Amino acid sequence: MGLPLRITFNDKDYTYQIIDSKLIDKHTTDIELILEGEKIELTRDIKLVWKQKHGSNAIDAELIQALGRSVSLRLRM
Repeated sequence: MGLPLRITFNDKDYTYQIIDSKLIDKHTTDIELILEGEKIELTRDIKLVWKQKHGSNAIDAELIQALGRSVSLRLRM
C-alpha cells in the first residue's frame, strides 16, 4: 500500500489508499482501494465508467466515479 491520498467530493474530504499500485497499468480494469478504512473494489466497464464491484455498503456512484478518475490520473491508466 502507498501513502494515504485525499479527494474532496461534495465538500467532504475522503482519504483512500491504493492496494498494490505496482500491478496497475493502462490496461487495468479492476482496482482495490481502502476508503476511510474500508476495502472497496472498483471496476471500469467498456464505456470507461467506474463502478463498485461489490461490498457490504453501497457508496455513491458519483463518488466511485471520482475515485476512479483520481486513480486513473495519478497512475496514468
